[in-house]
Amino acid sequence: MDLLDTLTAKGLRGEVPTREEALAVLATTDDELLDVVAAAGKVRRRWFGRRVKLNYLVNLKSGLCPEDCSYCSQRLGSKAEILKYTWLKPDQAADAARAGVAGGAKRVCLVASGRGPTDRDIDRVTDTMAAIKDADPEVEICVCLGLLSDNQAERLKAAGADAYNHNLNTSENTYGAITKTHTYADRVDTVQKAHGAGLSACSGLIAGMGETDEDLVDVVFALRELGSDSVPVNFLIPFEGTPLAKEWNLTPQRCLRILAMVRFVNPDTEVRIAGGREVHLRTMQPLGLHIANSIFLGDYLTSEGQAGQTDLDMIKDAGFEVEGAGEATLPRHRADVAEAAQSGGGCGTAASACGSGGGCGPCGGHEHAPLGEATTVAPEGANDELRDDLVKVRRRGAGTELAPNA
Repeated sequence: MDLLDTLTAKGLRGEVPTREEALAVLATTDDELLDVVAAAGKVRRRWFGRRVKLNYLVNLKSGLCPEDCSYCSQRLGSKAEILKYTWLKPDQAADAARAGVAGGAKRVCLVASGRGPTDRDIDRVTDTMAAIKDADPEVEICVCLGLLSDNQAERLKAAGADAYNHNLNTSENTYGAITKTHTYADRVDTVQKAHGAGLSACSGLIAGMGETDEDLVDVVFALRELGSDSVPVNFLIPFEGTPLAKEWNLTPQRCLRILAMVRFVNPDTEVRIAGGREVHLRTMQPLGLHIANSIFLGDYLTSEGQAGQTDLDMIKDAGFEVEGAGEATLPRHRADVAEAAQSGGGCGTAASACGSGGGCGPCGGHEHAPLGEATTVAPEGANDELRDDLVKVRRRGAGTELAPNA
């Protein structure tokens, strides 16, 4: 039995491949790519059918972050010309959330930049969650505020939060090369606090930061071992004004292989295509839906995504359907584990998060992007040949007078 037959058989049984098998997926050739996607697609359909879960980001506080995460446009010292604003009022955040829910999102992700929340910040988020739940009691709320202190996760859970998001981002061995102001262990500790309070763990990675295949496999296995219920896969947008501005390392084919590896290691876990899919997958985004069962709808934290209707059309045209509010995302056996953890105080291990110190996801954005126009970036070694990837700083939605993109 060859590699893909082995991986498919294991995935259909909910079994995890070996590290060597996961590395082999990343080493497959472009000629084998459609076979890799088809194999991962069988595993995806086994556990999630043809449903696509939609998630919607609300950036509660943008920029002004004291952390030094090299990938993030909101980092300390960033020169990216992003929107910067302090906390949105609860009614402003609720209005932004309604746009995403109206577009089909069943989960709203509330994100704030910063190292971690103060107790007053927890009060602000509590009021915001109440305003959102008043409008739609069934909507899921995931919170991402950075590193948590004792008892903050319990307060968020009591206030109605369903999940906490905090990415591992990269392997433990290379984490220190990306961030100096906090550690990999700090991130794991925050996830353990969230999971221990009964919050679902949402934790993923960022690919394209110059990491090795071994680093990617390390972080994905760590996420599996830590019990993440959903794994957002971000593809680095090399922000102008940040240390990783020249790291243009990804192709659509590479992104699909990474998604397939994540699916094989997490056959029955929600896998989300997060930041950078429009930039790096481009016209091959629909193939990603055959692997992942979840995406963000519309805009990201500091960069514009596809128009929300374009996302919905893509899902329909690819033969998939939007997951309804009344449908369970996780397979029954995984849902049982998650519910037991939430009712019994968690298992004490799990990883979470989607972004910089307090950032829950793909920041996005490029310095000097004219309003409403595409940014062109010259990849290193390309003889100044310009890219036309349509990366834009987000100039609409929460924190502005313009309607959000959903």
